[in-house]
Amino acid sequence: MLEEIAIENLGVIRSARVPLSDGLTVITGETGAGKTMVLTGLNLLMGAKADPQSVRPGASSAAVEGRVRVSGRDAVLDRVDEAGGEVEDDGTVVILRTIADGRSRAHLGGRAVPQGVLAEIAEDLFTVHGQSDQLRLRTSAKQRDALDTFVGPAHQRVLAAYRAAWSERGGLLTEIADLEARSAERSREVELLRIGLEEIERVDPQSGEDADLQALIERLSNAEALRTAATEAHEAVAGEDADGARENAIALVERARRALDSAAHSDAALGALATRFAEVGYLLSDVATDVAAYVDDLQADPAGLETAHNRMAELNALTRSYGETIDEVLQWASDAGLRLLDLDDGGDRLSSMRDRVAELDGELGRLAEILTAERTRGASDLAEAVTNELHGLAMGGAHLVVRVERLDQPGPFGADQVTFLLVPHPGAPERPLGKGASGGELSRVMLALEVALATSGGAAAARTADTPRSTFVFDEVDAGVGGRAAVEVGRRLAQLGRSTQVVVVTHLAQVAAFADAHLVVTKSSDGDAGSDAGDGGMITVTGVREVTADARVRELARMLSGQDDSETARTHALELLESSVVGR
Repeated sequence: MLEEIAIENLGVIRSARVPLSDGLTVITGETGAGKTMVLTGLNLLMGAKADPQSVRPGASSAAVEGRVRVSGRDAVLDRVDEAGGEVEDDGTVVILRTIADGRSRAHLGGRAVPQGVLAEIAEDLFTVHGQSDQLRLRTSAKQRDALDTFVGPAHQRVLAAYRAAWSERGGLLTEIADLEARSAERSREVELLRIGLEEIERVDPQSGEDADLQALIERLSNAEALRTAATEAHEAVAGEDADGARENAIALVERARRALDSAAHSDAALGALATRFAEVGYLLSDVATDVAAYVDDLQADPAGLETAHNRMAELNALTRSYGETIDEVLQWASDAGLRLLDLDDGGDRLSSMRDRVAELDGELGRLAEILTAERTRGASDLAEAVTNELHGLAMGGAHLVVRVERLDQPGPFGADQVTFLLVPHPGAPERPLGKGASGGELSRVMLALEVALATSGGAAAARTADTPRSTFVFDEVDAGVGGRAAVEVGRRLAQLGRSTQVVVVTHLAQVAAFADAHLVVTKSSDGDAGSDAGDGGMITVTGVREVTADARVRELARMLSGQDDSETARTHALELLESSVVGR
């Protein structure tokens, strides 16, 4: 719901702040005063294309700002959040359009957004019926939505079940098509995985085996050099000459220990050093034993070396294909096994999905039959309701036809095509809405439709005290009518205003009398524009003000007679106000 619109330097409007009521708000004023500029500003808030020529003469820029209540509208709230905009604590969001330097900019909740974003959220917030955009129900899809709303909540639940089944079916068909399209690719993948697993199973590598083999090959390849080094080390530590004359490291350390030990009774520090030499002797003895054992174990093994090289070649063949190390090869084998299980299960999954699609086809067929029956029954009721409304709107010979036809193939909303047709007068052929009727007649048709939809049992059942209000805007809905018909137009607008916010630009006092809020657009001459204003430096400036009490009576009198001081017109205006209250 639009709570307020502020306009700066747009057309003839220098500055205006327009509060809008919850129910019916009418905008009146003399011809040429700029009533349509208010609607132009509203259209800008709804993402309409901006005309740089609409900037007020003498001003460098124009701006239109609207405060819209969006609480309770999840789709709008999500779009504001996606755009990075901010929703106020009171559940409203500020929409801003500016025109400067030939360019238009849009802001939503304080963040700059593309113009199209405003158009997106406007679809959930506003409905405009004017000369250039008469039909909210221009397409068959919108007409079907209107009929579904009219039929009621129970029908909507069936439709929701159908939509869910249709969505699931579509997802399954996509997956089935993907599986079938990739059948040959899956077969090739299965074959490659199996070849790889068979090769790895044949070689049977062990974790870390490649590192162990590399160490063994290095040792066997350098056996003689290792033997020489170990032998020399052993001789230095524990070796002796053939006659036993050469002293080795162990003997020298033992001699040092004995020398210190012989004098240790005279100095405890010397005794500690002797103990340390003894420890060194034990260590050298152990090392000598280990080196001797290493020399004994180290044998040249050409056959073992060849075997190790052959095994390493097998492992290298695996690491070239399946990983840089044997551990990575083993991990590939584990993953490949799981992937094979998934691919081998593809056939079963495909069969299961096809079975589910068959089940859904049956369910969709059953639900589609219910939707068709309910739409067919609701179509006659809606046509009757709208036709009755038209009779009270000076279109007594007109009637609406709501046609429900079966489609060759079901779609996401059932198996029906819904078409609204208008017969403007007796004997005339049925024609689609928007063809064969004037702009004023179309506005009245749309008013009749909106009233029928807003007051239907289904809409009333779905509506709660917390249900967000939409905003309906009617321009020239009263074109070509007067007298009793004009009163009926006003009454129906007021009736629509009980469930939605309605904004009407009108020139009929009979319509304006039913308003919950009455705004008057007035014009005056402004001499402050300087040379930019044209001859004499004078331009027309429009203002918008709300009228109540006696000021409203004067405005209604002006609309009736062209003179706001006519006592006869004032009396008639008071009668209209009194009768509008009773008529509600």
